[in-house]
Amino acid sequence: MPILGVGLHILVALYFAVHVVRSRRELYWLLILFSFPLLGSVVYFFAIYLPQSRLDQTLTRAGRSVLSTLDPGRAVRDVRDAFELTPTAHNQTRLASAMLEAGMAAEAAQQYEACLQGPFAGDPDIRFGAAQALLANAQAVESVRMLTTLRASHPAFRQDKLSLLLAQAYSRAGLNKEAAEEFAHLVERFPGVEARVEYAVWALEHKEPLLADEQNRELDHLRKHMNKHTRSLHADVFKRLDAALKTHRQ
Repeated sequence: MPILGVGLHILVALYFAVHVVRSRRELYWLLILFSFPLLGSVVYFFAIYLPQSRLDQTLTRAGRSVLSTLDPGRAVRDVRDAFELTPTAHNQTRLASAMLEAGMAAEAAQQYEACLQGPFAGDPDIRFGAAQALLANAQAVESVRMLTTLRASHPAFRQDKLSLLLAQAYSRAGLNKEAAEEFAHLVERFPGVEARVEYAVWALEHKEPLLADEQNRELDHLRKHMNKHTRSLHADVFKRLDAALKTHRQ
């Protein structure tokens, strides 16, 4: 049994080591994982793996939704207090993220810009957040520049999310040819619901009915095979599509 336990620890460490390499994380995590197989794996799980997982994102969104309903400004106040008490790069990143989530695009862009001057300037998560804030703050050209640079330096980083955000940034920057190519690339490699909806909405807005119809056919097929729970997870994006279709038909 002790041998089995040790073997399990090593297997878990190997699993996270593969994640380190594929996600292009700092290589010192490999040293931590294999020097301290059990403790290193636990630390990596909570520090890196869980925050990127869909489960964590779902729980985070649900919790934020409840908090924002009861006290809309609480999330920003809490992280602002933490940053003022302990002005670390980590807390500033949390503040920037909270501001972006609260719709404070200009303030979020400023905080992310400050983060990019610090020790974590090369962190892909911070650079992605900064690109989101720039786009939300109507700085589409700057967002495009940030995202293309990020893709070049970290080609495996959040490929689907980055591609979607880049397509949207191209569109808002008036680079419609690049937007069309990026959307086509996105749905070819990551044909999820959100990607197809955003492509269809873009096509409707830019008078490309054939492209919109193609995506709508795929989405109708997906909708028919979704259970109630899955459909509810995508309710917001489907509402966005239905609104765009209604506007186009008027």
